[in-house]
Parts: sequence; structure tokens; C-alpha cells
Amino acid sequence: MSEIRRIAVNTGGGDAPGLNAVIRAVVLSAERLGWEVVGFKDSYDGLFEEDGVVRLDRRSVRGITHLGGTILGTTNRGDPLNWPVEAPDGTVTHEDRSQQVVDLIEKHDVDALIAIGGDGSLRIAHALSELGLPVVGVPKTIDNDLAATNLTFGFTTAVETATDAIGRLHSTAESHERTMVVELMGRTAGWIALHAGVAGTADVILIPEIPYDMDVVCRKIEERYASQRSQFAIVVVAEGAHTAEGSMKYKETAEGQHRLGGIGKMISEQIHELTGRETRELVLGHLQRGGGPNAYDRLLALRFGAAAVRMVQQGRFGTMVALDPPHVLAVPLAEAVSRIKTVPLDSDIIQTARSLGICLGDE
Repeated sequence: MSEIRRIAVNTGGGDAPGLNAVIRAVVLSAERLGWEVVGFKDSYDGLFEEDGVVRLDRRSVRGITHLGGTILGTTNRGDPLNWPVEAPDGTVTHEDRSQQVVDLIEKHDVDALIAIGGDGSLRIAHALSELGLPVVGVPKTIDNDLAATNLTFGFTTAVETATDAIGRLHSTAESHERTMVVELMGRTAGWIALHAGVAGTADVILIPEIPYDMDVVCRKIEERYASQRSQFAIVVVAEGAHTAEGSMKYKETAEGQHRLGGIGKMISEQIHELTGRETRELVLGHLQRGGGPNAYDRLLALRFGAAAVRMVQQGRFGTMVALDPPHVLAVPLAEAVSRIKTVPLDSDIIQTARSLGICLGDE
């Protein structure tokens, strides 16, 4: 057993329902072992701020399991491996501050770090581990695209939110005899769109793993309108969907960053142009991240947090806790961040969608 007195926890990347539950499980589990816990605000940014490292105890995590967001804050810009530095003339360069991060963590007498995040945050955690920092990762992303774990917390809540939105669109689509296009998150993986689309009884589901053909999509929509009972259609599209010849759709933010988005509007316009049908698009966006976690994600997050403390206790550093039903176990961080987990084309849910007559854009 490692000699542990104080551990730290942080949350990085996009927020997800269940982050607070992990923090609570880490704090309560650590206190039972007699350890102190501190939290880094806004991922690793807090290490560079005067009040960015805070003490966490039983009182500070009371009543937060059901809350969305994270009491520690988060950011997807504070990458210590590629830290932006602005010169007096306004030019921006980037430098690697990972060793400085390790030194600052050691300065706070932290014996181990529990890093909660998605692939980007866990890549940072892996790099810090390579520098000798004792690290255990906890997988977090609504996209469910982290390898080495069956599920990530936040995913099932995001799917519930998206499914509810799709269900609500059915009535207005039918009332106005419109085609509704719903753009969902997921980056380069179609997990959210596929699960929510099937559960929400969409007519068309487009995911990055299956390049789509607009002629196939429009043919399915026209078949729907040809039915006497179905004068509307629901199209669910993952933000990373694309044609065989095309690339993923990006849009530029006010800060000059390029992010996935805009595919829903583009497909809506193409459907209207090719079919003449009245079409509307909806981008669900950050609603998929918001709100408290559902029961499954609360439980999974609590299991992950408690398991991460056990891994620290056992000295199993350089690992990530992962769900391998019915167990939570440790896998190497290097394995966890080695690839993005995409939807297998032979998966049961793909076969289910096809059996139900849902068009996936390819046939």
C-alpha cells in the first residue's frame, strides 16, 4: 500500500452530468482512509492562481451528487502541454508547461492526482504520469468515445435528454407536416445520435461511422410522406456525420476556433431543395451536457470515484478506472487514450435500427 496523506482531484474538458458525484465519492472514500483532499479549480488552471487550490471535505461535497456541472469548474483550453503565451506585440506562441504542473502539484504536498476527464484531459494526465506524477484517471464524456471502458458517465443522461427532445418534436412535426432535422453532439462518434435516434423512433439516423447519401435519405423521407398516416419525418444527425466524398462540417467560433457543427442546417437545406418539403432544423447543443445526472450516471460516477481512490490506495498509478460489466477495474492510461471508440458497424443496435426500417443513409 502506498504511503498517502493528501490527494488532489480536478475536472477537465467539457462538463458532463455526474462530475460532482465523482468528486463526492473521491472525498468521502479518501476521508475514510484518513487522507486530505484538495481540488484544482478549472482543470490545471487553478495551480497558476492564488486561490485555485481548495480544500475539499465532507461538508463541501454534501448534497452535490444530483447536481449537474462541477463545483471545481472546468475548461477545455488550459492544456499544460500546449500552453498559450502572448507576447507584448500580441503574437501567441505555445509552450510545454507539464513539468511546471508536476512541480506545482508536488509543492502542494499532493501524493497523487485523480484526473476526471475525456480523451484530451486524460492525454494530459498520461503525459504527467510519464513525468512521474502518480495519477489515476476517471473517464468522463457524454460522447462515450473513450476506449477501454464500456461506458462513460454522462452518456446515458445525454441520451435521455436527446431522446426526450426527439419525442417532443414528433407532435409538432406531425401537426405541421414537416421534416425535422435534429443535430446532436458526439464529435467523431455516433453513440448519442444512434441510441437517441433509435429510442426516439427517428426515421433517419446519420452517424460518422456510416457515410450517407442524400439521395438515399430523401428517398426514405418521400416514402414516409407517401404513407397516408405519416405526413412528417424525423432525421437525427450526429455533428460528425459526412458523405463518402465529403468531410465533417466545421464552423468558426468568435474566438477563431473551428468546431464541429452546422451539419444539421446543411442537411435541412438539402432536404428542402431535393424534396420541396417544409423542413426545420434543431441543434440541441449544450442542453445535452446540462442538468443533473440520471440514476444510472449517478451510480456509475460514484462507483468510478470510489474505485479511483482504491486504485490510489493500491498504488496502481498510470491507470484509468473503467467499466467492464459488472466490474469496475483499472486499465492503463496509455490504452485508454490510444484511440477513439466508434460505433461498430456490426453492433446489435445498428442491426436493430435496420430491422426497424430506420434509414442510416447508406441503403
